Amino acid sequence: MSAILSPLHVYPVKSCAPLAPADAVVEALGLAHDRRWMVVDAAGRFMSARKWPRMLLVHAQPVDGGVAVDAPGTAPHVVRALADPAARCDVTVWGSTVSARRANPEADAWISGFLGTDAHFVHMDEAALRPVDLAYGRAGDRVSFADGFPLLLVSQAALDALNEKLAAPVPMLRFRPNLVVTGTDAHAEDTWRRVAIGGVAFDVVKPCTRCVLTTVDPARGEFDASGEPLRTLLTYRRGESGVTFGQNLIARGRGTLRPGDAVDVLEHVL
Repeated sequence: MSAILSPLHVYPVKSCAPLAPADAVVEALGLAHDRRWMVVDAAGRFMSARKWPRMLLVHAQPVDGGVAVDAPGTAPHVVRALADPAARCDVTVWGSTVSARRANPEADAWISGFLGTDAHFVHMDEAALRPVDLAYGRAGDRVSFADGFPLLLVSQAALDALNEKLAAPVPMLRFRPNLVVTGTDAHAEDTWRRVAIGGVAFDVVKPCTRCVLTTVDPARGEFDASGEPLRTLLTYRRGESGVTFGQNLIARGRGTLRPGDAVDVLEHVL
């Protein structure tokens, strides 16, 4: 069976809507433009669609010096990081504290108005350093504002197997992957230790633990009243670390990925 890279997904703002680019450059932090922006509360804590599901309705497109955002019922706006060195602030994402750059006040007013609460955009520039957990990575490995690792990969067969168990199928975007792979068995990625995609090598470092975010319908920005697909995943994908679905990756090279690239398994889990 030949594994092939299918859609690519880039999330310019953490917990907001994705892009599906025709290609994506692999950088140290993951795919270019992926989760380099984040929304935080007044205390600098990251805000997530886990609590604010309407965030999934915010679309962001990278532009020179920032991102252009739009959402239902709002006027489009361009978010730019402030140039003033004093505009840096410490923000927290899970257990990490990162020095990020604040955005223009008009952008903060835009996102606060849409979410109905005090909210602020922040940017991860070159000076914002967030290391990967050394239990899974190497010294010098870095990550963007993603939950913990630079990239997330899910096999299409895993989603197909899940949807066979559901009364109503769910889209892949419930799981917010960067890389979707076709032409494999369901959850084949659980057996991979190292892969190469488009000539770029990746370490497969940790299963992705799933949460209530999978129950948010990205098309509506609302929780699914059925509690699916998490309710069904609990019946067959629950392990010691919780419900897992997909694998986290760290790139060991640079290059450009495109849908249709071959996915070669370089090493399997023993």
